[in-house]
Amino acid sequence: MRMSSANAYEKSLQILYARQSELAGQQEKLTSGKNVNRPSDDPSSAAQAERAQTRLSRIASDRQALEVQRGALTLAESALGDSAGLLQRFRELTITAGNGGYNAADRLTIAKEMGGLREQLLSLANAEDGNGLPLFGGLGSASAPFVEGASGVIFNGLPGQQASTETSVPGTMDGQAVWMNVASGNGSFALSTGASNTGQVLTPASLTGHNYTITFSVVGTATTYSVQDTTNATTVLPAPAIPPALPAPSPTYTPGQAITFDGLSLVANGVPANGDTVQVVPSTTTSLFKVMDDAITAIADTNLTSSQLAQAVGLALTQVDTGLNQLLAARSQAGEWLNRADNIQNTQEGRSLQLSADKSRAEELDMVKGISDFTRFQTGYQTALQSYAQVQKLSLFNFIS
Repeated sequence: MRMSSANAYEKSLQILYARQSELAGQQEKLTSGKNVNRPSDDPSSAAQAERAQTRLSRIASDRQALEVQRGALTLAESALGDSAGLLQRFRELTITAGNGGYNAADRLTIAKEMGGLREQLLSLANAEDGNGLPLFGGLGSASAPFVEGASGVIFNGLPGQQASTETSVPGTMDGQAVWMNVASGNGSFALSTGASNTGQVLTPASLTGHNYTITFSVVGTATTYSVQDTTNATTVLPAPAIPPALPAPSPTYTPGQAITFDGLSLVANGVPANGDTVQVVPSTTTSLFKVMDDAITAIADTNLTSSQLAQAVGLALTQVDTGLNQLLAARSQAGEWLNRADNIQNTQEGRSLQLSADKSRAEELDMVKGISDFTRFQTGYQTALQSYAQVQKLSLFNFIS
């Protein structure tokens, strides 16, 4: 086979260009510190690095959203703490108003202070986060989730609670559950004295779902009572007679002694008048603001008798305690979510470190190996230069004199 000088030159130049390209590519890697500067350098490693970068970007977005949620929960937890303090003060004033040593003017002054606490509590219920979103808007609400209606404060939002996920916590709390679901009475049933009562029977707010009426009868020095199930229109006490037994006598009323029927038990105090009644109805739910409004109205009412005031104060204290427990439970829930946010952040930081390491392994250059390869490519380039210089001397014209 014969080879011309032109072919030898072309082959030498191709080798020289290849060695020069390898050297330039390795020099670029050393300069950038990356083994993959473009996908064509290593498609597999480039794809792995791109996947890691995508996940890192997603984690960064999740962490940014988590910080917003954490900030809102921190504000909500603080608002619930302040609310519990205000409600505790409201409770203290309620107890003070029940003191027999205070006159109507004193109680009116107390009622005004209680009204101020109620307005502060409403303001805290409508608190917003740094972005102007309600802290207690549930699944969505207007700018103010709690508004004054004709019958009191109403929840102007969508009840419900957002669920936590692997990467997020709720950014708002369910205001309906926190502020609007206070059980009336003692949580099982609620009591009220008859409007025409003239005696002084006091009934603290203790399950059948039926309504009952307790009627007191006073004959001489003996006080008895009967219980009617007004839902079924039947007599509960005294127990119906079963022939041939004689009718059971009406039970005797003793102040401070439990009145028990149909699995319910309540304790009445005071001295009722003949014909006084007590209504027993199933417990329902009401708002904390309604509880406060009723307490303020009763304390400011100068026409209430001492027994009626004591009844109102006792009922208010029972329901305020229920509302206070709900606030404390909600605050505990907010604290649990904040702890969960900390755990999520720690987990995300660990994932970020792992993905950063994966990305680094895929695209970063091993500097020791990089320098070694650069030296090898440099030697190859120098050898190609020397070979080309020798090939140039092989022309026939160099031997013609």
